[in-house]
Amino acid sequence: MPPPITLVTGASRGIGAAIAADLTAKGHLVIGLSRTKPAAFKGEFLAADLADAAATRQALADITRRHAVTRLVNNAGVALVSGVSTTSGDDYDLLMNVNVRAPFLAIQAVLPAMRAARFGRIVNIGSRAGMGKEGRGVYGATKAAVLSLTRTTALENAQFGITSNCVAPGPIATEMLMANYPVGSAKLAAFQKQLPVGRLGTPDEIAHACAYFLDDRASFTTGQVLYVCGGLSIGQVPI
Repeated sequence: MPPPITLVTGASRGIGAAIAADLTAKGHLVIGLSRTKPAAFKGEFLAADLADAAATRQALADITRRHAVTRLVNNAGVALVSGVSTTSGDDYDLLMNVNVRAPFLAIQAVLPAMRAARFGRIVNIGSRAGMGKEGRGVYGATKAAVLSLTRTTALENAQFGITSNCVAPGPIATEMLMANYPVGSAKLAAFQKQLPVGRLGTPDEIAHACAYFLDDRASFTTGQVLYVCGGLSIGQVPI
């Protein structure tokens, strides 16, 4: 049988790279889409700036012309520390374009092949910040939008055998996060004390969560959000 074809955006580093590596090990043909190609990438890779709508549409058209993508992981995202009152117009546009518009365009691009196959798996990467977090005014809003997009996509496509779910990470030890919380620093130690499990998560743990939603056997789970946050969302998520 041909391998599952899975598109992963933001696959060049951090969580996206971990997802791509995990799926490749499971036998998927992974198509990576982000601004820069990593030194070693097993699978196909296209470079595109997902903040640019025209470039994103062109890359997606190229991918879907050559492949019937039946699994999609919308991982690419931009995180900026800025409050509601201090976010500039340019930063607002960047966050919305990468975190909301790009996933929307990717979903639109792959749905025809999924509907034709009467099978599809869509996983969007959200964030615990989508429930609200100081300094993450617009970023949190984009991740809340991703969750709403996830649910509506699930409702509109369940009849075609397509599931749409969201993995919402808490603090994960990526290059981006560790730049602000150096290993061994008092700042990192204080931050980790806020987490019930007492540590940061790893990109591999997010990849593991995505793997369930992407599995053939996850056909009865759709429109859901899984918080992989070390317990940080306990008491904050409605039952």
